[in-house]
Amino acid sequence: MGLIKVSPSTQLPCETWDCDCVFKYQKSCCCVANNMYQLSVDTFEILTTIWEGLNNLKRDIDVLTGQHTAFAASMGPLTSPLRCFGPFTRNMPISYSNVTLNNDRAYNPSLGTFTAYDDGYYIFTFTAYSNLITTGLRQYFQLQLMKNGEPVVAVWENNREDTEDSSTQVVLLPLERGDQVYVELLAGRYICGDLKRNMFSGYLLYPN
Repeated sequence: MGLIKVSPSTQLPCETWDCDCVFKYQKSCCCVANNMYQLSVDTFEILTTIWEGLNNLKRDIDVLTGQHTAFAASMGPLTSPLRCFGPFTRNMPISYSNVTLNNDRAYNPSLGTFTAYDDGYYIFTFTAYSNLITTGLRQYFQLQLMKNGEPVVAVWENNREDTEDSSTQVVLLPLERGDQVYVELLAGRYICGDLKRNMFSGYLLYPN
């Protein structure tokens, strides 16, 4: 099929797609050239969006069908019946060093910190246990769950009657990639006795 010859004096409508104009006389057909350029830009943006969507879909499928992010840890084994953690002059993060589960290695036992690898909703639970039968101290503990340095929930006991006590908190938290969660003991407080009963765990409920 032959090409339509266009004289330089002919005025082309901006929406006319004329190959001879585009490839031979672009200087006089800037409207058509701009349309072609915009089409290439739009096509690239659409393909980029599709690529990102497929990557996100693959990640979600891997999370839902693969190994879920989860961890479980407790404080170290008891070395003495009089052993206590605390008191300290400042709030002290607890490093639950006895790790029994750590999928994706999202939990750092040295720091006691969980770091989210994916956006989503996470379940966390921690138990505070203190046994003062052999110490003669008053029951005086307070632990709180922290998200990025801010307290979320806490457990505490402050009386002279209980010699053995425990408390547990369970919380659902929305996290973004890089958010950190840990448990800390408040300044001046302590927990004693069978410390391995103090536990911290969490898992990804579903990705966002």
